[in-house]
Amino acid sequence: MFDLCAIGNALVDIIVKTDDDFLRTHNVAKGAMTLVDAATTEAIYKHGCSAVEMSSGGSTANSIAGAASLGSCCAFLGKVGQDKFGEVFTHDLHTQHVHFTAKPSPELATGHCLILVTPDAQRSMMTHLGAATEFGPEDVDMVTVQSASITYMEGYLFDKPAAQQAFGLAAKLAHAAGRKVALTLSDTFCVTRHREAFLDLVRGNIDILFANEGEVRELYQTQDLPTALAALREQTSLAIVTRGAQGAVITAGDKTIEIAAHPVNEVVDTTGAGDMFAAGFLYGLTQNKPLPECGRIGAIAAAEVISHFGPRPQKKLKGLI
Repeated sequence: MFDLCAIGNALVDIIVKTDDDFLRTHNVAKGAMTLVDAATTEAIYKHGCSAVEMSSGGSTANSIAGAASLGSCCAFLGKVGQDKFGEVFTHDLHTQHVHFTAKPSPELATGHCLILVTPDAQRSMMTHLGAATEFGPEDVDMVTVQSASITYMEGYLFDKPAAQQAFGLAAKLAHAAGRKVALTLSDTFCVTRHREAFLDLVRGNIDILFANEGEVRELYQTQDLPTALAALREQTSLAIVTRGAQGAVITAGDKTIEIAAHPVNEVVDTTGAGDMFAAGFLYGLTQNKPLPECGRIGAIAAAEVISHFGPRPQKKLKGLI
């Protein structure tokens, strides 16, 4: 029924242009994601910020939107609240023809992410997860997971025991149906907090792993990328390590494939670059394309999203590949 099913945080992204002085004033960790309460994001937003863009977001939700733009048939599993942000999130996915039918939380508000973009195109995220934190095994739709070629899960959600159980259940259901399971480590912050749990998950349940250099080095406690790649090769059948302007590296069995970054005239905002790379790569994989071609499509999708503000493509990606 589906090419891809994503499981992740259902968030509304608020993109804000700012500068390094603002980050220092508010003790924002540059280039990282920090979990905060709703009052903190509200206080920062009211302190002289103006939104450039507001849209539904969340890492794997962004990837699913990108894959849908390429022509994939997609579904999303996540948790929203009974509020305006929940309506925005649901409407955005439906307009992109992504299947999403979550039962809203009656108690918690929909999560949101304040994304502060500095002139060097770095993004620093202040995230209030809200209703997304309630996602658990009961929210894993068996029919959706078992009818998707690949189920793609995000490390950002991997914070509470219920979500970790949901990941395990989704992987079990997918594998029982002969499907594949993919994971993105999401952020070094996530890896630091849950390193051992991530290692257990990767060893036993993950067929396809996405990470950037910092995340994979943190996972295997090494500053040497070749050492980290060797560990990945032993524990996953397919791993993709993104390297920003240096492109990406794919490991598959004894093969190592270098993917060049796609040219872009100006880097405006790096928000969503990894998400779009995963979108293009997974689209190619579900279309049975060779791994170098999957990487090429991922690089094109990433280049499109970093050329403007916002974590989702402004052009139809299908027309770019």
